[in-house]
Amino acid sequence: MSRFLNVLRSWLVMVSIVAAGHSLQSFRDHTFLYENIYISKPDLVNGLQARTFGVWTLLSSVVRCLCAIDIHNKTLYYITLWTFFIGMGHFLSELFVFGTMAPTIFILATLTVASISILGMLVGLWQLEAEPGSRQKKRN
Repeated sequence: MSRFLNVLRSWLVMVSIVAAGHSLQSFRDHTFLYENIYISKPDLVNGLQARTFGVWTLLSSVVRCLCAIDIHNKTLYYITLWTFFIGMGHFLSELFVFGTMAPTIFILATLTVASISILGMLVGLWQLEAEPGSRQKKRN
């Protein structure tokens, strides 16, 4: 396995741990969301919305951690890549379309992590394809 894939695996574990922490904060106290994320319209944040956000974030965390463990599983790899695209899409739409977020350091950091993760996973995909024996032989 290439050095880059090992770095990517470590990155995915780190991002997974941070996401799990955010998930736990969402379950514990919904004020986390309107104090750090949805600051432009805090009246829209309630306990149900916070728990839903927490479940999505926890699911993303688990998927990313599993991908780090089994990075050669192409299906899991693509699902993990999609978690970053979907998360980034949510944050960008809330920031620019719905206006529930403001460009705070927390939001900019989240978008930066998602961007780096997407870029890293796309490069990692290229690395996986370049590994010897990564392509399945055709059956006759």
